[in-house]
Amino acid sequence: MVTEAPPLFRTAPLKITWQKLPDNYKLDEEPVDNTGQPLIAGALRETLELIGFIKPEMLIATNFGLCATIDEQLVIKAPDWVYVTSVKPLAVPKYRRSYTPNLEGEVPLIVMEFLSETEGGEYSVKRTYPPGKWFFYEQILRVPIYVIFDPEGGLLEVYRLSGERYELEFPNENGRNWIPEMGLFLGTWQGKKEEETGYWLRWWDEAENLQPWAVEQIEIERQRAEQQAQRAERLAEYLRSQGIDPDELS
Repeated sequence: MVTEAPPLFRTAPLKITWQKLPDNYKLDEEPVDNTGQPLIAGALRETLELIGFIKPEMLIATNFGLCATIDEQLVIKAPDWVYVTSVKPLAVPKYRRSYTPNLEGEVPLIVMEFLSETEGGEYSVKRTYPPGKWFFYEQILRVPIYVIFDPEGGLLEVYRLSGERYELEFPNENGRNWIPEMGLFLGTWQGKKEEETGYWLRWWDEAENLQPWAVEQIEIERQRAEQQAQRAERLAEYLRSQGIDPDELS
């Protein structure tokens, strides 16, 4: 499969092919920039699992290689979080080592990059090999939504592909961005999870109810059970005050 990237700055269009990464290809095993990035990515997926959003045909991954061949040169970018709505099933059940859009399924709907002290080129529009991340997501993969998040300051930027370029989408009055394809809001939240205190990316439903993490869901259920027990005890006390033994009613 061959496509061409839109020409930029009046240069010749790039030849893009979608070829599967060879099974024996050795991927670079670079450590993540800091321990907080995997936690942020994992927390995003955790909530989607709890609310029953994730389906078997979806691909949601962290620090996972997205591949394209540009002018016969293989390019691999590993966003901190990626969501693909539909991928083709593997011929042999196994873990995916990488993903080539168009060949193995749809183009990712969302890619996210979390800023760190290491210069990662999240805003780079560098066209020459190896291309910058922004250029790769915008002009090569044509990812509809590109999210850049700064965990240190809590700044969230959501860019949506409009024509040939990404345009910044402004959040609502609560600082959240509506993602209609998912039926969810994406926004920032400040607090503690897994002994890490800081800014996190979180999901809210259409009514802007915060969607919980597992530990929060457990606490919600505990409080609900406690409230039910308190109501039952108040009812028992009332019955006893009326000369009725609640145990005889059970």
